[in-house]
Amino acid sequence: MKLSFRLKHHFFSAFREFFVHHHGSLEFRAKIFALLISSNEDADEENYTIVEKIALDIYKGDQDRADLLVLTTRELVKKVHDISSLDIDTLVSHIQKELKIIPRYAKKIDIESLKPLTEINRDIDTLAYQKNILEFLQNLKDDTLCSQKSQIEKDEKNLIAKY
Repeated sequence: MKLSFRLKHHFFSAFREFFVHHHGSLEFRAKIFALLISSNEDADEENYTIVEKIALDIYKGDQDRADLLVLTTRELVKKVHDISSLDIDTLVSHIQKELKIIPRYAKKIDIESLKPLTEINRDIDTLAYQKNILEFLQNLKDDTLCSQKSQIEKDEKNLIAKY
């Protein structure tokens, strides 16, 4: 990544809410990726390469936004692995709370795009854990989309009218 982007990222990290368009959506996606990557104690650079490819698809080639998603994911994974105030259970709790507040984010959980993050893993136990996480995320997505259908439709209409 370019030095200019890294400097911009450090600045944006402090003021993300003000400068990053749809920062909440980006952070939600980063939490999803971080949840899966954090479950693998031996996560390496290949995980972030996969996240970048997925991000470029999501953001239709916008490299800066993809880089921002990768860096935000890195920050979250680092917090989990450093055993700071964030652990996997807390990350799951944050994801669940965000879906209660903004149920349309459930549409951002794409299990098929997350599967490559599990395919690079060689440890059987970690792979099983990651598959359980994917199953949990799919169930969470399905439950939210089903139980909050009318709220999601209302929110999407408001978004379309706003933009």
